Amino acid sequence: MKERIVVGMSGGVDSSVAAALLVEQGYDVVGITMRVAPSPMGEETASRFGSCCGTEATDDAREVARALGIRHYLLNMEDEFEQKVIGNFVAAYGAGRTPVPCVACNSELKFGSLLGRARAWDAAAVATGHYARIARDSASGRHLLRHAADPRKDQSDFLWPLSQAQLAAARFPVGALTKGEVRATARRLGLVTADKPESQEICFVPDDDYRGFLRRRAPGMFQPGAIVDRRGSVVGTHAGIAAYTVGQRRGLGLASGRPLYVVDLDAERNTVRVGDAADLDSDRLLAEAVNFIACEPPRATLRVEAKIRHSHRPAAAAVRALEGGRAEVVFDTPQRAASPGQSVVFYDGDVVVGGGIIARSS
Repeated sequence: MKERIVVGMSGGVDSSVAAALLVEQGYDVVGITMRVAPSPMGEETASRFGSCCGTEATDDAREVARALGIRHYLLNMEDEFEQKVIGNFVAAYGAGRTPVPCVACNSELKFGSLLGRARAWDAAAVATGHYARIARDSASGRHLLRHAADPRKDQSDFLWPLSQAQLAAARFPVGALTKGEVRATARRLGLVTADKPESQEICFVPDDDYRGFLRRRAPGMFQPGAIVDRRGSVVGTHAGIAAYTVGQRRGLGLASGRPLYVVDLDAERNTVRVGDAADLDSDRLLAEAVNFIACEPPRATLRVEAKIRHSHRPAAAAVRALEGGRAEVVFDTPQRAASPGQSVVFYDGDVVVGGGIIARSS
């Protein structure tokens, strides 16, 4: 009997080719598209959900499944997505943080709820179109998460919360390919998604206006408050801390003879603190909800390269595990705009040592 693998099919070219490669490798492939938007969608809802969540994406995934000769199902995960992804996204901004919703979607839905269902369907694994790779450490027996072969498309930093059990049941078929090779494979197979544009925005904020989304969802978090400088002197009024992120320069509405940046958001006091560019630099941070993949939480300080946002080039640092799932990260040189709520991910070469959520920097 063929080993069964469930493929999360978003309607994009990457998950389409992931499914195709598994079919070519002889697996019993079942395509699943997670329905996270209400159905049927009204005009307002349709405009709120992007290309990877809407009806067009479902139609494309279904057409790819038909072309590959595999079963395809639409799985209603609207309530879970609302609670575990959108709800946490809104709450984080209300607390003065800048979240990464894809991280929660991967760990809680794709390799959480969907994996649980896949096991109930006698599937051995869940595959997605992520650009990342998994290896097995022969010495420790641990499952390792590695960079994708295409460094420009690497998504390993969105997968750091995955546990050993989740990694054991995860498959990333396109992780060893470049984006060009993925599209070439899709064209060879005549898949409808071969030349489909990539989706860069948050799927439930397709217009990239996260402030507008938050205003509709939680208008109460947009209460005006004080903008203060480093000394605590009031220099202006903000429109609600959810409208700001650490490192922001534009849209502050301040008359100043020098550039000013958001350096801190205090939800409890409802204040936005601004300062010079140098005030954004910090050489240490505290991370919470830390997950170590390549090893158990180290008792001694561990040398790593740490990445504080997706576009950040990893920088040399030392990480020390603390109690309560926390860790202290000390950089060799100061890093700019380490924003609470963002991920900090630890690397050893192309191996993800672990990661966590930035709680504060100093």
